Amino acid sequence: MTAAPLYLDHLASTPLDPEVFEAMRPWLDPAAVGNPHAARHRPGWRAAEAIEAARAEVAALIGARPGEILFTSGATEANNLALLGGVPAGWPVIASAIEHPSVLACLPELAARGHRTATLPVGHDGTADLDVLKTLLAGGPALVSLMAANNEIGTIQPLAEAARICREAGALLHSDAVQILSTGTVDVRALDLAFLSLSGHKLYGPMGIGALFMREGTALRPLLLGGGQQEGRRAGTLPTALCVGLGAACRLARQRRSADALHLTALRERLFAALRQELPDIRRNGSAEHGLPGCLNVSLPGMDAADLLLDLPDLALSTGSACSTGSPGPSHVLRAIGLSPEEAHGSLRFGLGRDTTEADVDRAAARLVDAIRARDRH
Repeated sequence: MTAAPLYLDHLASTPLDPEVFEAMRPWLDPAAVGNPHAARHRPGWRAAEAIEAARAEVAALIGARPGEILFTSGATEANNLALLGGVPAGWPVIASAIEHPSVLACLPELAARGHRTATLPVGHDGTADLDVLKTLLAGGPALVSLMAANNEIGTIQPLAEAARICREAGALLHSDAVQILSTGTVDVRALDLAFLSLSGHKLYGPMGIGALFMREGTALRPLLLGGGQQEGRRAGTLPTALCVGLGAACRLARQRRSADALHLTALRERLFAALRQELPDIRRNGSAEHGLPGCLNVSLPGMDAADLLLDLPDLALSTGSACSTGSPGPSHVLRAIGLSPEEAHGSLRFGLGRDTTEADVDRAAARLVDAIRARDRH
């Protein structure tokens, strides 16, 4: 039996934490019947109570109130809901050039609806150009979307400064915080965010569940119409087990994020040092100083990363965002920070996780070096 590959793609998806699974287990039992929106009998009450407890855990992770949390099918829906449902009539929409595809894909639709749209450029390390943001907001308020941390290169954005600029301009700020919440803190109240998106399977929780924070008093047009669930803001019967799992994952993230951040930062630097020692021409993409603890994106000169991965079946790595694998072109994130198409195609992303060890990163570095040298010999 072939051993499972060493999993180093936690930015695409984190494994389900055993404690999260145990929290979900009672709600996966065939006897756990009950629609949480059927409040006239005990099974419905129990499911509704479990969901509201989970909603409170999600809120606590980001400093929100439970009533400001909408459960969604994931961050893609949350991002769509914020941009397509949260922009006031006639307002422009601004998004950074390295946003997730579920944000950038909304811009053509918003333009078709009559909204002016603009893309905020980033520097060579992926940091958004906030001077350009000031210029774009000089003409009046807009809905701005700026992710807390990038899913490909790991750059953490200066969200507090962006929030100040938006606040002074009367703009609304949305942040896709999917990648940062397992190792970092985002306080929606301190930042005065209008919207924030998060996802279960980037937090060691289940796939198929996410949430949108919407600041109390902020208008939102629902994308899904139906039975009026979640106060009419997002229709559809909520999956009790998935909501409970997301709540448990958020609770564990609050408990573990500081320790996880220290652990992953040390592993990331150990991995890069090992690679650079054997491959001196390797290039690091993103911000080394302000980067996600578990993310290392590197360019390998003269290599086609996708082709190289065929020589590494024992390593689960990525060439970029899992949500962009259907695109034949180079990563829009790597192109936005100035890489050529060849450099972008020669880039690999390591996503380290809570259970990754020093032995794991040492093995990964050695295997990558061996694969590159074998190619050089041929």
